[in-house]
Order: sequence, then C-alpha cells, then structure tokens
Amino acid sequence: MILNSTFADIKHVPNIHFFMKKTILFCLSTFSIIAAYAQTGQIKGSVKTVEGLPAQYIYIVLKETGAGTESNSLGNYEFKSIQPGTYSLIISSLGLKSMEQKAVVSANETTLIPEIRLLENAQQLKEIQVTATVGNNERVLKIGKAGIAPMDLPQSVSSVNKEVLDRQQSASLGDVVKNFNGVYVMGTTGGYQEELAGRGFAYTSANTFKNGIRFNNAAMPEMSSLERVEVMKGSSAILYGNVAAGGVINLVTKKPTFETGGEISMKAGSYDYYKPSVDVYGVAGKSAAYRFNTTYQKANSFRDEVESDRIYINPSFLFKISPKTDILLEGDYLSDQRTADFGVGAINYELIDVPRNRFIGVDWSYYNTEQLSAGITITHRFAKDWQLSSTTGYQKFKSDLFANQRPNGNSQFIKTNGDWIRGLQRTQIDEDYIITQLDLTRHFSTGSFKHTLLLGADADKYHTNNTAFNAVAKYDTTNVYDPAKFAERKDIPVLTPRLETATPVSRAGIYLQDLVSVTEKIKLLAGIRFSYLESNSNVFTYSSEVTTYTSQYDHAWSPRVGLVYQPVRNMSLFASYANSFTPNTGMDMDGNALPPSTFDQYEAGIKNDFFNGLLSANVTLYRIINSNLAQVSQENGNTNTNIKELTGEVTSKGIEADVMSKEWKGISLIAGYSYNDTRYTKSNTYETGSKLRYNPAHTANASIYYTFRNTPLKCLHGMNAGFGALYIGDRYAGRSTRVNVPDDTYELIPLPAYTTLEASLGYDVNKLSFRVKVSNILDSLSYNAHDDNSINPIAPRQITGTLTIKL
Repeated sequence: MILNSTFADIKHVPNIHFFMKKTILFCLSTFSIIAAYAQTGQIKGSVKTVEGLPAQYIYIVLKETGAGTESNSLGNYEFKSIQPGTYSLIISSLGLKSMEQKAVVSANETTLIPEIRLLENAQQLKEIQVTATVGNNERVLKIGKAGIAPMDLPQSVSSVNKEVLDRQQSASLGDVVKNFNGVYVMGTTGGYQEELAGRGFAYTSANTFKNGIRFNNAAMPEMSSLERVEVMKGSSAILYGNVAAGGVINLVTKKPTFETGGEISMKAGSYDYYKPSVDVYGVAGKSAAYRFNTTYQKANSFRDEVESDRIYINPSFLFKISPKTDILLEGDYLSDQRTADFGVGAINYELIDVPRNRFIGVDWSYYNTEQLSAGITITHRFAKDWQLSSTTGYQKFKSDLFANQRPNGNSQFIKTNGDWIRGLQRTQIDEDYIITQLDLTRHFSTGSFKHTLLLGADADKYHTNNTAFNAVAKYDTTNVYDPAKFAERKDIPVLTPRLETATPVSRAGIYLQDLVSVTEKIKLLAGIRFSYLESNSNVFTYSSEVTTYTSQYDHAWSPRVGLVYQPVRNMSLFASYANSFTPNTGMDMDGNALPPSTFDQYEAGIKNDFFNGLLSANVTLYRIINSNLAQVSQENGNTNTNIKELTGEVTSKGIEADVMSKEWKGISLIAGYSYNDTRYTKSNTYETGSKLRYNPAHTANASIYYTFRNTPLKCLHGMNAGFGALYIGDRYAGRSTRVNVPDDTYELIPLPAYTTLEASLGYDVNKLSFRVKVSNILDSLSYNAHDDNSINPIAPRQITGTLTIKL
C-alpha cells in the first residue's frame, strides 16, 4: 500500500510525469535487450589461497572482453550473460601469483571452473598484467559489512574508486559526491565545512564514516589518502544505529600491499593553490607490509583575504600473523587552519548583489582544527565459510573558532543600505571518541536455502567539551556595498569563557541479519537491531560557578526486510522496508525525556547489467516518513522551546536513476538524475506542505572519460580527456515560515539553480603523468547557504594541474 501510494504521489508532482514515461520506456528497452541476450551462458568458480581459505575481494577478468568482477567473502565469483565461446580468465591480486584459466561457455548453460588456488609470490605479479574494471553492480561495499553483492542487496548503493578520484582531481568531498545522484552539498558553513545531504536529510557526523568508523565531519577530510568512496542510500540503522534517514558515506583509505612502489605528486592551481603529496608502500619481511602517505596544502581563495594551510599524515601497517589471521593498523593526523568566512550575507531575506570575491568578515578571523585517529582491525577466518572481524578505533578532535558573528546573527541584521554592525564569537570543542565493533559472518545452507548470516555488536562513546565565550555584540561597523565607508578595527580582543558543556554519550547495539537465497532467482534479506543510548549534559556557568546536570536514556529497535527477484541473470527487482531512529533533546509536558523519533523507509527499484556487465543502469523509488517529529509543544500556551511533543511529520519521496559503465574502447561513463520532494506534512510550528530548506528538487550529473588506445598516431598513446557536468536545481535557504507568526518575521530565500561544466586533459608516459582540469567553465554563479547568515558563493572558473611521478 505504501509503495503504491509513493508511486501515486510522485505521479502528480510537477515535471515528474515526463520522467516516469521515460522510466517506463527504459524498462521496456531493458526487457528488449534481455530478450536479445537470452542465448548466453555464465561462468562460476572460486578462488582459494594455498592453505585452502577463501581469497576475498580479488579481481577476475575475462581477457578477451576486459569484463571484470570481484570474488566475494567466500572467494566465489560469477560472470553473467556471456556470449558463447572460449575465454581466458585472469586471476590476479597484490601479494599473490597471477594465474590464467581457460573457460568454454555454451548458450543457456553454466560453466563451472575448478577451484583455483593462488600461490603467494609477490615477484610473480608482473608475469601477467591485467587492468580490471569492476562495474557498479559488481563492487562489494565494505560499509555493508556482510559482503553482499549489490545485485543481491535490496537497497541503492554506489562507489567510485581511486582511478575516478585521480582523473577528476577531486580536491574535496563535494567534488566526489558529484558522481552520486541525489547526494549533494547542502551548505558550506563558514567556508570550513561541507555539509552533505541525500534524499532530503543531512549527512551528519553520525552518517559519515572512514573505514567503517564514524568521524567528525566538522573538518574537511583529506582526499589524497582515499582508495574509494562508498555511498549506501536509505536506511543503514541496522548496521550503525542512529544514522539519519538519507544514507551513509564511507571513505576507504589506501591500504598496505605486499608490493613495493608509490608515487610523488604536485598539484597547483588558481589562487596560489599548492599541494605536494607522497605515497609509498613496501614489504617488511615475509608477513608485514606498510604504507605511508602525506600531503601539505597551502592556498588562497577566490574570496578576498581568505586562505588555508593544512598538513595530513596517514601511516598504516598490515601483518599476516597466520594464514587465517590478518591485523591492520591504521592512523592519520590532520591539522587544518583557515579563515572563517560566512559569505556575503542577505538583506531582508534577499541575496545581495555584491562581487563574488567580497569578504565582509574581520580579516584576522580563523577556524583551526586538529583530528587524530587510530584503528586496529583483526580478521580471523575460522574456516572456509565463516570469519570474525574486530575493529577498535579512537579519534581525537579539537577545534577553535574565533571570528565575527554570522551576518544577521544575534539580531545584528544587515541594513537596507548595507551597514552591518559586526559582533564577535568564539567557541572551542575538544572531543574524544572510541568504538569497538565485532562482526561474525557465516555462509551455510539449510536444505535448499543458502544463507549469508551477519551477527554483530558495537559499543562507542563520545566525550565532548564545548566552551562558549562571552560574545562581543558590537565590535565595529562595515558596509557590504562599500567596505571603505568605515574604518576597520584590527585588534583582537580577549574573550572570557561563559559556558562549558560536557556531553558524554554512550551507545551500544547488537544486530542480526540474514540474506536467504530461497532459489537462484528469489532472495530475502531480513534483520533487526537493538540499540541503547545514554546521554548526559553537564553545563558549568562561569558567572555563577554553578553546574547543572541532565541525563537521558533511550533504546530503539530497528527492523529491516527486503525482497530481491532476479528474473534473468543480469537483472534484479527489489523492494524493502526499514526503520531507523534519531535521538531527541528536551522533555514533554510532564518533565519526561522524549523518546527517539523513528523513520519508516520504503524503497523499490530495478538494477540492470547490460553487455556482459559493461553497463550498469539502475532506477530507484523511495518514500521516507518521520511521523513522530519532535516540535515545541503548544499545550497550555507553552513558550518554553525545551518542552516538546512528538506530533510532527516530515515526508520525503523521490526517484533516482544512475548509469555507470566499465571502460569500453577507452570510453567510460558515469551519469545520474534524481528527483526529491521533502516537506512538512504535519506540524504545529511550520506551515503544512512547506518544503524543508537546502534540498534541490532536481539534480543531475554526467561525466565521460576517454583514453586514447590503439590509435594510428603514436603520439596520442597515453593521452586521455574528460568532460563533466553537474546540475543543482532550485533550493531554499533563509528561515522556514511558521504558523501564528507574522509573514515578515521568517522568510525563505530562493537559491538559483545552476549548472557547472568541467573539462580535463591528461597524458601518461612511462612513470610520468600530467593532468590539467578547468572547472566551472561557464563561470556559473549560485550559493550554498545556512539560514540567512552563511551564504557562500560557489567557486568561479578555476584551473588545476597535477604532475605525478611513479616510484
């Protein structure tokens, strides 16, 4: 019923009718193509180590077509929809000897390849050189924990690897998410943080992971250390507890390998941008490997007086304790110092027409962060069909913000003539975070049913100290239209502490999930999680020397169920339901702590692989309902904003389509489109039917990349070129309109839609590589915003070049 309602609602949304027609045509075309390729076969096999244990997540490539796949957690692999003929399978992985195996494929039959055992011999790696391209529906995501292939998962998932990150010269996470439809930058508060969102909900620090461990996203993460970026849309509460409803993102850093090599690179660009980087890896004895990468970045900005300076260090070590046990040690350190920049401001809830480069803050303002993390992952394979993984991580985060108050903050609104009284603010945060998680995966059968079982538990703890200083309401006056109108103060006053808030938060959870293969075509995913949360707040007031204490205890169940139907080998139809939750602050009218708000999430879609897996094309529909949104209680004329009730409702619904190809004759493609509608569907505070801020209704992305291969002109060998486009539709900032409040008290600010284009050109010869990219070619102008007080223009046209030397 809910899914039918979803389709019915979307059908009446403006501009969606045309797209639905296209979707139907797309599905019809899908079945036509499937019919044309019905007379194909498939290949199945398994890869083991010399000890007979599963060789996990290694590449297997068909030499004749270039199609590739990965072995799963059992070492099994599969190629679907293969034209009849004789093929050579190349099995290769770092630290293992590469091997070649012949396979004969017949129409409508499955060719079973005898079990292959790889020999550990790093020196043999160069005997067979293979470039493996793994499709979007074949790449298993680490963040999924259970090692389930995307085609078997009733959920939308996607990832991009290091090759894409390098050729796009991604400088920030905002650059990376351009490849994921429906995931976007919703704000760039202060110029020091990229706030991401998906399906109408923010990706907070609870939704942001590095190597499967939460990290504080108040600092911009380093891109040069990444091997892959993964996105799992929709609910992931069963795996991670109180994550927001839109999805989760996982940054996978580079790992040690049993091979020696590395690279040195230098990136430079517009506005005095310089970034040297080093990445080296090697072998220490027969059972240990290491990797070390580091970078330094110094840059000015298209914004006057804005600059940044950062250093990043990332060592890691891999130990093979025994044929069954691996230990991975990872750590990193980031120091980031930059100018706090709250943008151009707004007047009477309208954008100001001032030059994009104009900085209206105090020139000595800063936002400094330090982030230190360390982790240990132990993987033990008890037998060929089950293993235990244990991860323990620690993170230290510190930040110091000292800057002008935000434009229009604390009632200091910019006047119509552009005059603005600037105040000062300062906050310091010191946070410690520790987590331990255990995951046991088991593959077994009960009769004709095959199971992929995941049993896990986790426990983590935050301890955050937040010091707020006494603000300066009136520091000086400036004019946003004419900065020379007033003399600017340069002195830096000393602010005294006002409040110190300690918020220790403890969480624990246990979860069980099982993917049951009922038949080859029907698979059922079901699971449940129990979560327990304990949060405390200790607020010390300096003026009175009084500390107040509050405590809150929450628990929640998070179920999940999904069905996958695969009518043919290269297609999956799926539908799923999941429930997630988010804790609430405040209390009800009786003084009791508010229980968590829960989200019901429904998702349905189709995943397709065409032309031997060369092209992946997926369509997803979703509906997310928070029917117990916390809002200020209106009972008995209450005016205390800390007294709330769970009577509101927010509904998000939409459709997503994505296409991703492997390389074919030098060409690779990534493209996508998303439509989202997120509104207050019941509220005593906001107007019913009003949209939530910052969320574009329409987004679209496309990038195409071409590598010159086998061309008659030898001078073109090694050359590559790329082109990309990103469209972000209309959004709203400002302050959501409210009921029973004069219309001019809270107003929304329309943010214009925009399209950015970029082009790149590269050349690889021997161990040298050079790339140059021009971004925002058309010099499009729009803004990322937070309320009406941090409205930051997007970057103008810029040029970036990277020179890399392989070691």
